[in-house]
Amino acid sequence: MNSIRQPARQARGDATRRAILEAAERIFAEAGYAAARLEDVAQAVGIRRPSIVYHFPGKQELYDAVESDIFASMHAFAAERTAGEADAMGRLTALLDAWLDFLVNRPTAARIIQRLIADVGPRGGNPVEFSETALADIEAIVKAGVDTGAFRPIQPIHLVNAVAGGALFYVCNGRQLGAARAYDPADSVELAGFRALVHRLARAAVTPA
Repeated sequence: MNSIRQPARQARGDATRRAILEAAERIFAEAGYAAARLEDVAQAVGIRRPSIVYHFPGKQELYDAVESDIFASMHAFAAERTAGEADAMGRLTALLDAWLDFLVNRPTAARIIQRLIADVGPRGGNPVEFSETALADIEAIVKAGVDTGAFRPIQPIHLVNAVAGGALFYVCNGRQLGAARAYDPADSVELAGFRALVHRLARAAVTPA
């Protein structure tokens, strides 16, 4: 009987942990790290605060788990989307597309990343503890393109700042620029137009003179 109960108990525990992470991501995205409270997360999940502490000892550990999940998921999504691309430009645009689509489909992640850029407090002394995978992904693609001569010499972080970072603004600014400028980032026409612009900017940034 115990052998039957154990998997069921584990499944319930895993489901509760996932529900906590999803609620925490929404609350950290909306309120920011400093203002977010474990009580708010517990209320959103429909559990008591001690149930959160059972899975995550404190707010920092919960935030770390949320950020870790965001960047691990983003890395896995990008790896799948770039796997079949043979040439440097194809891999670069596939990576930028993957980041854009990931953030459009998970806008809470976009807001958390944007908050992280503005306030490194939650990360303490290592601001890239979890985002290192994303930076390494684009650095590897750019290095391979430069090494083969497909790309002109360029600092990958310049590409991140000038091109890739636009995905965050695109997702987060849909309702932030006034009613007359409001848009839905997930709208197929809006998204296609922005994607085309990202591709043009990326090509302009890396194409040899």
